[in-house]
Amino acid sequence: MRSARLARLARPARVVVRGTALVLLTGLLAGLGPAALPASAQTLTQPPPAGCDNRLLPPPPVDTSEQPPPGVPSPAPLPVPATPAGGERMAECGLVLPSGAPAPPRPDTAASWMLQNLDTGQIIAAKDPHGRQRPASLIKTLLALVVIDELDPDQVVVPTKEDANQECTCVGIVAGGRYTVDELLHALLMRSGNDVAHALGTALGGVPVAVRKMNELAERLGAKDTRAATPSGLDGPGMMTSAYDMSLVFGYAMRQPAYAEAVGTRHMVFPGGPGEPDYPVYNDNKLWGTFPGFLGGKTGFTDDARHTYAGAAERDGTRIGLVMLRAEQRPRPVSEQAQRLLDYGFALAASGAQPVGRITVPTGSPSEMAAAAPAEDGPEVAATSVEDPFGTTGWVVTLIVIVIVGVGLLVAHRRGLLQRPE
Repeated sequence: MRSARLARLARPARVVVRGTALVLLTGLLAGLGPAALPASAQTLTQPPPAGCDNRLLPPPPVDTSEQPPPGVPSPAPLPVPATPAGGERMAECGLVLPSGAPAPPRPDTAASWMLQNLDTGQIIAAKDPHGRQRPASLIKTLLALVVIDELDPDQVVVPTKEDANQECTCVGIVAGGRYTVDELLHALLMRSGNDVAHALGTALGGVPVAVRKMNELAERLGAKDTRAATPSGLDGPGMMTSAYDMSLVFGYAMRQPAYAEAVGTRHMVFPGGPGEPDYPVYNDNKLWGTFPGFLGGKTGFTDDARHTYAGAAERDGTRIGLVMLRAEQRPRPVSEQAQRLLDYGFALAASGAQPVGRITVPTGSPSEMAAAAPAEDGPEVAATSVEDPFGTTGWVVTLIVIVIVGVGLLVAHRRGLLQRPE
């Protein structure tokens, strides 16, 4: 009877010992905070918000231009960041306007657009800012930035037949001709030459190398919706961007003197081919001569992308940039829609309306950003790699728990509270 009674008295003591260990463990975990998941297990994406049709992918293509070569899989969609760049309102899919702001001018045919203050990065207003569309020739801005960073403007480029025979719009370079990088850069941005884009891609080490460098730059800039598939903007597998991303890229580019000078050039004399005369090349942006204070920009079109536009203007010391994606020329030309949206942006800025977000434009050249980027295989990655799923914190917690439980059991044993089963 005495043994049975001691056994019954001992059972609650065992619960106390285990409960104490659990309490101590809970306290320790709370004090240490949640242990980081391994990099491969972290959730990096979230489902697109309701009603955001193009948060993951652009609209379906209308032709076969985005089909990969036989045996090559289509690129997977880019992850959708859990937190939208530019601020929480950038997750909205329709019009994103300041409180009390009037409606934007009509007609508004663009699927996505964004107005930004080029000097402060403040987002004045937007429409479906992270909706994924195709950039068309706006992607040439990324190519231009890589060219400015890596190639000497006086370097001579001799185009190949493949360079010269690209699907046009073309400037008219001739295989075997001799052109400086600076001449090609101006023609790329003024006339949107696909032949020039291919020639500059070749000069960068080949088109695949150029596209890789463009995508690396987009990543460093923080353009998470952007993937280039061609250097020219001709549609290709996986090509995409967003109004936010193109505004980020365009805002960064307009701070680079060589880019701003090139898009701000209205006409130039371009070298003819061997034995052929030079000829004029004119800027194809129709806001020249029609919009006071216009600073330059970029236009684009493909069957899948439809019309795309980037432009900037200055008024009363304020510089505003506009990006439009997937616009149509009817019932009003895209250039006129752009003028009206720029006027709208200047009016909102002058009214003191609160910005709806902010674009953080990186500083430094692409090379400087690459040099400052953290190494991919640093110790932080190794600490939470797949080979060590617990991580350093997990192992420390495990050891502490083992010690606590062991000490608790030893104390209980010495007090004679642990008994053999009946």
